[in-house]
Amino acid sequence: MIYAYYPGCSLHSTASEYDASIKVVFKKLGLELHEVPEWICCGTTPAHSASRVLSAALPIKNLSIVEKENFTEVAVPCAACFQSLKSAVYETGHDEVLKQQVDKVIDYSYQGKVRIRHPLDILTNDVGIDKIKTFVKKPLKGLKIVCYYGCLLTRPPKVVAFDNTEYPETMDEILKVCKADVLDWSYKTDCCGASFALSRTDSVLKLTNLILENAKAIGADAIAVACPLCHANLDTRQDDIYKKYNARYDLPVFYFSQLMGLALGADIKELGLKKHIVDPLKLFKNTGLI
Repeated sequence: MIYAYYPGCSLHSTASEYDASIKVVFKKLGLELHEVPEWICCGTTPAHSASRVLSAALPIKNLSIVEKENFTEVAVPCAACFQSLKSAVYETGHDEVLKQQVDKVIDYSYQGKVRIRHPLDILTNDVGIDKIKTFVKKPLKGLKIVCYYGCLLTRPPKVVAFDNTEYPETMDEILKVCKADVLDWSYKTDCCGASFALSRTDSVLKLTNLILENAKAIGADAIAVACPLCHANLDTRQDDIYKKYNARYDLPVFYFSQLMGLALGADIKELGLKKHIVDPLKLFKNTGLI
């Protein structure tokens, strides 16, 4: 199984551990990733705020590169990039004027031959839970996890068409087969504040505090995510939350691929686990995983 790979800006910078762990997991499962040549930023929130044409043209430009490379599927790990690409295809597919404007901007008429896939989808539906189970070398026994999908990965449902909108389970099923103790909880798709971390920091602290508070209350040892913005807000804001709310959580926040990679036998150095603000190594030592 071979896929084009669109990392997006975060996975080549602040979320490099997500990029590394996705590649480790795919390699161990025999999947090939070919990074899109000369890819550009998907535009994310700034482009959407500035121009409807720009917010569609940037993602479609990337998909056009994939299409020209004769790939029919592209793996997109970042939830914001995933939604941007999906939204651009949906918008241009339902607005012919916008489609013509985008074609003019990128000097190419995208034919829509590329299927946009999130790695959770690929792992669940192309590889399959039963096959993943056969690759597990180090079961995540004793590790109590809650899976946090955030608000972008499953919304809007008619655009992204991914998992169950209100109560997604693909990440849960993958980590369960890795033998983690995956807990049910109420904050799977609540917003963490996303990019408002800079402009509305107090709002982000309020939202992330609610998420962390609930995870801790139900007995979670850590949180698994699939979004660089979610990871940044939940991992880096815990000291600020302590100062504002006098609540100390010390909950490590992992990309699901880091936990999966550990279960598949990857070395912790390959998974970027030393980049975390809340140190996860103590948790792993306490549960006997390292």
